[in-house]
Amino acid sequence: MSQDSPTSTDWNAGIDRNRVLTELQDLLTIPSLGGTDAEIDVQRHLAERWAGEGLEVTTWDIDVATTVTRSDFPGMEVDRQSALGVVARLPGSGGGRTLLLNGHTDVVPPGDINAWTGDPFTPRIVDVDGRSVIVARGACDMKAGLVAAWEAVRMVREAGVPLSGDVLLCPVSGEEDGGLGTYAALEQLSGTSIDGCVVPEPTDLDLVPANGGALTFRLKVHGAAIHASRRSEGVSSIEKFVPVLQALSELEAHRNAHVDPLMERWPIAYPLSIGTVNAGDWASTVPDLLVAEGRLGVALDETADHARSEFEASIAHVCESDSWLRDHPITVQWWGGQFHSGRTDPNSPIVSITRAAHTRATGSEPQTYGGPYGSDLRLLVGKGGIPTVQYGPGDSRVAHAPDEFVAVDDVMTCACVLADVIVDFCS
Repeated sequence: MSQDSPTSTDWNAGIDRNRVLTELQDLLTIPSLGGTDAEIDVQRHLAERWAGEGLEVTTWDIDVATTVTRSDFPGMEVDRQSALGVVARLPGSGGGRTLLLNGHTDVVPPGDINAWTGDPFTPRIVDVDGRSVIVARGACDMKAGLVAAWEAVRMVREAGVPLSGDVLLCPVSGEEDGGLGTYAALEQLSGTSIDGCVVPEPTDLDLVPANGGALTFRLKVHGAAIHASRRSEGVSSIEKFVPVLQALSELEAHRNAHVDPLMERWPIAYPLSIGTVNAGDWASTVPDLLVAEGRLGVALDETADHARSEFEASIAHVCESDSWLRDHPITVQWWGGQFHSGRTDPNSPIVSITRAAHTRATGSEPQTYGGPYGSDLRLLVGKGGIPTVQYGPGDSRVAHAPDEFVAVDDVMTCACVLADVIVDFCS
């Protein structure tokens, strides 16, 4: 950082809190669920706002039908016919490093509305344990982080800090169900040399330079239907699923027996879970089909193919141990989001600069660890070859929960830290 540049304390004194909260609340009122028209609306909203502020904005219609057919496409779990790509550029004078600030604008469904204390898409500021927090779907995951990045760019421009390298703001769709938006953005930016990326996902202002992967699977367990009064003469697909649960529990324990040091903070670094189970179509009929869907965690540096093969071997062993399943084996389908794992060296420039900026702003060094969830980091590192770190406000524990929230002060801190990062990285 040059001696003439504002310090992190200067950023904190000059941040426009009302502006940040207004922009965030505007984004939160857009119910940008994956696959809905609002997912495009929120992208267009940002493109128009940024163009109005004088940034160089590029938009393009993502050819979803063609993109999903590519061999390295990361998967998609919702019905999506169209999507909008957006990149805004704050140009530098030339010769410096280019920084990408990437964040997704799609959100997951709110779930049980009765579990919320208000409308999920009507943001409200409330007090929780003496802290002001903003509550709404997407507040934590991750519109607050995206607005913090936006404010950081604004502050650097308004301060007149000269930059050598460019800053790119890239909001993306489809992160929650595979990564369509970042995948398409990397193709759009394929001719641009990008030296580092910060993704302001909710990390509680810690540094996350690595993510385990997550592979979505579907199991089909076949039985033989018969009237429930003669159930012993049929085969219940539900009963045949019971040993599968035990086998998958054992597989999860095996795959987590020894984990990378970056993942040691988590009780289960690479979770294997069943998310949905559907079986039967009549109460008095023995069910002849059970369909279960879930996600398989992928270890750092493990290939997705290796993770799939271990999973399939476990299912095959269950089938071999059962006379019915030997002749009617369980089928395994890999569908939807296929999140590989990914990592950046914790001592790379983008991680070190973000660590130093946070320490200056808060007086304490952030923790550094890997996340047990899939994210666009693996695309940015793997497909894009871009050293990437996640750093943002909010705790992932509440990200998909009712009354999702983010602390207002943490959003402001993130914006100040990212302003420092921009100046350090791009000067």
